[in-house]
Amino acid sequence: MAEALFDKYGGFKFVSRLVLSFYDKVLDSDQVGDYFDDVDMPRLIDHQTKFVSSLLGGPVSYTDERLKRAHASLNLTSADFDEVQRLLRDTLAEHGIESQDIDIVMTEIEARRGSILADGAS
Repeated sequence: MAEALFDKYGGFKFVSRLVLSFYDKVLDSDQVGDYFDDVDMPRLIDHQTKFVSSLLGGPVSYTDERLKRAHASLNLTSADFDEVQRLLRDTLAEHGIESQDIDIVMTEIEARRGSILADGAS
């Protein structure tokens, strides 16, 4: 059985650092930064650490319904999703994730596009 990317790259400690770097980029983004103006960032970082861990095959899972509920009031667009996806890809690369593993994570996040976007677009 193949080792999960979560374990390969160091588990929660690694993912926590990655998520902090990712949110530095997200908050600086002209496209999506404003979505986080009134957000409890420590709580969000905790949730995102768990979510990214799940994308890497870690011991956490998020249902499509949970993702829909979490994003329903945001009215995110495909452009917003694309920006976050780009920032995540950049962050993964900066943290030494191998390109084939980045592709796996991007496939996992793309599979959730319809659950995250307001119009359910895929």
